[in-house]
This record gives sequence, structure tokens and C-alpha cells, in this order.
Amino acid sequence: MDDCIFCKIIAWEAKSWKVYEDQDVCAFFDYNPANAYHTLVVPKKHYTDFLNIPPDILQKLILATQKIALIYKDKLGIENLQIINSCGSEWQQEVFHIHFHIVPREKWDNQDIKWTPHIELREKFDQLILELNTK
Repeated sequence: MDDCIFCKIIAWEAKSWKVYEDQDVCAFFDYNPANAYHTLVVPKKHYTDFLNIPPDILQKLILATQKIALIYKDKLGIENLQIINSCGSEWQQEVFHIHFHIVPREKWDNQDIKWTPHIELREKFDQLILELNTK
């Protein structure tokens, strides 16, 4: 994709700070980091999102994500982190090239991903299961 910033990073056409690269996956620091070592892990081939990536490439992507997280644990002692993927513009996906964020976390970092629970949905669980199984 000519206008995809991640494709440009993979091709060395845009400045980046790569921390990992293999035949199928590339990882680099997020240009707008939430914390130190905030890393994006992407497949080298362009796939828009989680719903469009072939299972074999997704497996390589998630295994590379774990490998990098383990490197951060072993070399830097980072054990608290979030692995985040957004799928679709309504879910905060900004770059439409599938990627996982590795975000190291500290209690003091003021980063807060907070869910708003909708407990009223509990009453609909039976209906939701029925819809899932009949469509």
C-alpha cells in the first residue's frame, strides 16, 4: 500500500526505530509512545485488520509479539504490559495495517484503559446466544 506508513517503515522509506525483524514480521517503537518501549508489531505484508489477516500470518505475528515481550522481560525486567489490537475505525484503529501494541505499564504512568460496564446486557445473554447460534 503506497500510502501506508507501516509499509513505508517496513521498506525503510520512513524513519523508525526497529527493535525486531524477521522474514514475516517487523517491530518498531511507536512514534507517539504511551510509555518507554511502547512497540508496534506488524506483519510485513499489508493486511488491514484482525479480521482480514490469514491465520498462519496471525500466528507468526502473535508469536513475534510474545518474543519481543519476553526480550523486554529478560533484558529490562518489564513484566507489566498490555498487548492491544484495535480492529476498525470505531475501535480506535488509526493505521489500517494490522498491528499489536506492546505497552509496558507502571502504576504511575497515568495510562488508563477503562471499560464502561453495561451490566444490563446480562439480561440479554440468553438472547445473544440464541442469535449467535441461529445466524
